[in-house]
Amino acid sequence: MTSTNGVHTADNAIPPLGDDLEDLLEDLAAVRDPGVDQILAGLRYLALTRHTTDRTQTLIAALAGGSDGTNVVAAIGQVIARLTNPDSNPVLRDLAPDQQKRVQLHGETTGFVLAHHDLAQFASDTCAAITDT
Repeated sequence: MTSTNGVHTADNAIPPLGDDLEDLLEDLAAVRDPGVDQILAGLRYLALTRHTTDRTQTLIAALAGGSDGTNVVAAIGQVIARLTNPDSNPVLRDLAPDQQKRVQLHGETTGFVLAHHDLAQFASDTCAAITDT
């Protein structure tokens, strides 16, 4: 059956990134950090690569849907928590002690929120929707 909704491409090719995603990736590339560049390259690869439905579900779960905190969003939160901890990021030791504690608290909070199962539920629901009959 051929769709007339205008989203399908010739020979079922993967379309280019939309303007919003392309602009976001370009804006983030301005950070000019090798680690961020690798993340962006990985996201671009995932968005422009053909996947099976099973692989699509797996990728969505790995990116944000692992309700047990096993997902990339939770990993980003843990990296933020590490970057904001003076014990693991010595550059923060130059800050005033009260500022160190405030930075660390915000980083730990970010790590907690990004790993929370409620946040992962949205991506988990997305995975489930792929196979709903």
